[in-house]
Amino acid sequence: MHRALRGLKAFAALVAGHAIVLFARLVTAPRAIWAGIDPVPAQRIYYANHTSNGDFVLAWAVLPPALRDRTRPVAAADYWLKSPLRAFAGRDVFRAVLIDRNPENRADDPVELMVGALDEGSSLILFPEGGRNMGPDPLLPFKTGLFHVASKRPKVDLVPTWIENLNAILPKGEIVPVPLLCTVTYGTPIHLGDGETKEAFLKRAEQALVALKPERDA
Repeated sequence: MHRALRGLKAFAALVAGHAIVLFARLVTAPRAIWAGIDPVPAQRIYYANHTSNGDFVLAWAVLPPALRDRTRPVAAADYWLKSPLRAFAGRDVFRAVLIDRNPENRADDPVELMVGALDEGSSLILFPEGGRNMGPDPLLPFKTGLFHVASKRPKVDLVPTWIENLNAILPKGEIVPVPLLCTVTYGTPIHLGDGETKEAFLKRAEQALVALKPERDA
């Protein structure tokens, strides 16, 4: 009985995943630009800007199937476990690495969770700003998680990933998206340099990401 239920849940997750990809393509007509790397199934951390709750979904949905199947977004547990439906989407459809954002209560180290997912063979989608950027600056200062993961797994490609237009498609507080073209640009991978300080690395990672921002959005 339990095996049958697990199989049914896995099938439902597969169907829901295909439906989400189709919906994202219909609403945003996403266009992937592989500017600095090819879409091959290598292990990577795609680190992206964050302006909308839809970033999570689009960054996953726009990947080619061979990459999407092995890529797990890193996301806030308090958001994705808020209801049974969100929990199903977060855990079963996206297979997200769910992070407790409350350091006082969490039982698991976020960095160890991400490293564990990498060691299982997954790629990751990471939003190093830590929260949605609702201000005028292109990026919020990066949190330290990207540095700590890069320190533990320095050979994994860190791919800057700029998501354009999604905040206009799904503004804060809205639940009905506005159909607009969205572009996801993948830049040249970076790695932590030998002896590179946390501050220098995070600044370099920020600069690599901002460099992908289209000039018309500057």
